[in-house]
Amino acid sequence: MAQDEALARRQRAKNIAVGATVAGFCLLFFLITIVRMGMK
Repeated sequence: MAQDEALARRQRAKNIAVGATVAGFCLLFFLITIVRMGMK
């Protein structure tokens, strides 16, 4: 039972890390787009 809980906790941490990475790339893309549009 404790092993299942540890596995679920690791999986949740991995999901959060992947989600944060995707959100970071989206934010970076958004900022680059804003800067490039501002240069015109």
